Amino acid sequence: MSEARAISIRVPVLARVEGEGALEIDIADGRVAALSLRIFEPPRFFEKLLEGRSYAEVPDLVARICGICPVAYQMSAVHALEGIFGIDPGPWVRAMRRLIYCGEWIESHSLHIHLLAAPDFLGFENVIEMARDHPEEARRGFRLQALGNDLIRLFGGRSVHPVGVRVGGFHRAPTRDEVEDLQARLRTALSDARSLVAWTASLPLPEDTQAFTCVAMRHPHEYPMNEGRIVSDRGLDIGIDAYEAHFAEQQIAHSTALHSLLHGQPYLVGPLARLNLNRELLPEAVAGALDATALRIPSSNVFHSIVARAAEIYYALLEALRILEDYDVPSSPFASTRPRAGTGFGCTEAPRGLLWHRYETDPTGSIRRARIVPPTSQNQARIEEDLRRSLEAFGLERSEDELRRRGEAVIRNYDPCISCATHFLKLSVNRR
Repeated sequence: MSEARAISIRVPVLARVEGEGALEIDIADGRVAALSLRIFEPPRFFEKLLEGRSYAEVPDLVARICGICPVAYQMSAVHALEGIFGIDPGPWVRAMRRLIYCGEWIESHSLHIHLLAAPDFLGFENVIEMARDHPEEARRGFRLQALGNDLIRLFGGRSVHPVGVRVGGFHRAPTRDEVEDLQARLRTALSDARSLVAWTASLPLPEDTQAFTCVAMRHPHEYPMNEGRIVSDRGLDIGIDAYEAHFAEQQIAHSTALHSLLHGQPYLVGPLARLNLNRELLPEAVAGALDATALRIPSSNVFHSIVARAAEIYYALLEALRILEDYDVPSSPFASTRPRAGTGFGCTEAPRGLLWHRYETDPTGSIRRARIVPPTSQNQARIEEDLRRSLEAFGLERSEDELRRRGEAVIRNYDPCISCATHFLKLSVNRR
């Protein structure tokens, strides 16, 4: 039985990582009376900043939106612009774009698993404390993250805000020697990835099943990353150009970030949604590693997101090796571009989930309008819904410190690109 008490939990600042926000919870009569994940960081106006800029500037500009997943923004942008200009970059560019995306999945998922999420389940305040008792696990995280960064650098020129991507392809093709060095490191990392799947599944993850809608891309032949249709486990199956007919963003009074809804309801994007909707497209090695655990897919427990991230790291390593197996330096790493006026759409799978872009250009290729819908805004309504349900199921009669820790862990399941992705909650509790 929940104790009939009234508590107001105010977390004034969620510090560090990506952005600023706060968590506010009011508990009364054994129920969560009000809950809000407040995002109060000033708007950045990236969409407006793109207006009037040349199409050639867009890949470098949108990469600055996020230091953790810049490739995702670049990929969605170039796909949309190439759709306007009628460009088909060809199979080499398509494959290498998938390769650089693999690097981003590896580095982002590794950072989240080892530095942000794992301490929650092992009872530590941070990764420094965790590393004292689990030094090899921490080293594994750093190894995998460094490998992902180097894979981005191979085509991007640098791992943070890469500059190697352009409309039509890449500015430069790596040499065979550069590729061979990374191939050897990717092969060595496979054992780390296999053990990571088993390790994350062995963590004492809470039993917290809920009903929610999963949304992800779907490709007929490959695990989704750069291309496909948008699908859900409730029957949605649309082309990316139909996104706005089904998804709507709305302004919430307590947030400068928009909340996105599917047919008026919250939904989940990200690794668990991708895995739930595309499990049969995994290679045998990754599927076998998952089957060897107690986890069963599809899962309705968002705490299983950490295992989904580990599985996607393993997949990204294998996919990168497959792509590089017959690597050849092309005569040109990009297709020629002739700008024109039009409207184009781009949608790819960032580490945190669906990333949708729309651009309108004038006849010179300058941007007239832009719209960018990131994964975190799509997950925000689901995060608030999850917090409410999880905390009530956890037991509101528990101590404030226990409620704080569970709230932290729930938010970090989504790895949002705001400060709540880190260990942040310092509570001020007022009892009524």
